[in-house]
Amino acid sequence: MPDRTEVRLGEYGSALLGDAQLTPRDIERLRALEARRRLALDRIPTGWRLKADATVGILVLDRVRLVIEPKFAIPGDQLMTWLAYALGAPAPLPVTARRWATGPEGFADLVAAALLEECERLLREGLRRDYVRRQNLEPVLRGRLDVTYQVTRRYGQLDKLHVRTFDRETDTWDNRVLGTALRVAGALATRPELGRDLHAIAGAFPQPSPPDAALRALDRTRYTRLNARYRAAHTWARLLLRGGGVTDLLTDRGSTADGLLLAMPALWEAVVRRLVTEATGPCGGHAVPGNGAAGITVRGDLGSTSAFRPDVLLSLPGADPLVRTLLPVDAKYKRYDCAGVGAADVHQLLTYSAGYASTGNPRAVIVHPRTGGHAHRVLRVDSPRGSLGSIRVLGIDTHALPRQAVGWVGSALPWAGW
Repeated sequence: MPDRTEVRLGEYGSALLGDAQLTPRDIERLRALEARRRLALDRIPTGWRLKADATVGILVLDRVRLVIEPKFAIPGDQLMTWLAYALGAPAPLPVTARRWATGPEGFADLVAAALLEECERLLREGLRRDYVRRQNLEPVLRGRLDVTYQVTRRYGQLDKLHVRTFDRETDTWDNRVLGTALRVAGALATRPELGRDLHAIAGAFPQPSPPDAALRALDRTRYTRLNARYRAAHTWARLLLRGGGVTDLLTDRGSTADGLLLAMPALWEAVVRRLVTEATGPCGGHAVPGNGAAGITVRGDLGSTSAFRPDVLLSLPGADPLVRTLLPVDAKYKRYDCAGVGAADVHQLLTYSAGYASTGNPRAVIVHPRTGGHAHRVLRVDSPRGSLGSIRVLGIDTHALPRQAVGWVGSALPWAGW
């Protein structure tokens, strides 16, 4: 790999790049990411100004290696904990462990270390084997003789035999996709010892598939008792191969450059979705779809029909067991611990509360990240004719563990006296 200049910036931060630092191919890649609102690239007299959005990770260009660090609310040593929680993957090792030590390497090395840890576990337990059909040329008969090949390619010679075998091998899709992901992780790793470990363990897996083929195989994978232990390793492999996205969770199909970029708003939405669902479960609550017949739609305007969909729509038990209440919850990756809720978000949540309220008390919830402890406040929106609704603003301390946040959310949601 050629030496690249490392450029570091924080989430929502910016950096100046000279004309010589970006190749035409780099500019094309960055424009593609700009179109998907991952970053902004502006021309200036001395070169280029690159501004990161709510995105963290690593982007490897031809001459530059961009490192975007989390700066807003989720600290680096907690980012993997919350990411694992959002993905439903096993919790990472303690941050004091060698491979999870946070430093200048940042997010990409942590994901690579997570994949390495899971692959080492699979090797210790033994890789899964399955029957694989092979077409071989052998000196002795083994398996079934392929008469057609033998006649048309050996012309009656019997010193070598075309045979078809069906043996149990480790060369399966479950293992090949991990071999592919290990090689991708090795290209992104910045710590030499991590790169060496990834390269060493990759040799124990079958010949890797092209990344696109590996992703298609992961999307087709169905887990049974035979391959259920591969789920965690596949989760990290999918994250690496997709360049920052996870199917049906943190989707990001737009990055054409080598790298690992994570959209923090999408991560926070996934965290909130699981957080409030688990918090309401013991009280009989559950999430319901907020689209289709249950969606709030706008018709009659120019263009296509638009819709309002909350990030989570909770169905909660009421005083009457036969009557349930719908509570819309929206995840906001914003500094609502330091500033007031914006007017646009108030309007959005009032629309949700009016659309889903089953009583005369429209309610909605905003959940945002913060540091320094959990917090909540209630916004009451009134008009000359009375109350329009109330919005509870919950601030989740991202320094806390997810299970602690679940307990706090369970005590702060409406049935606790709101």
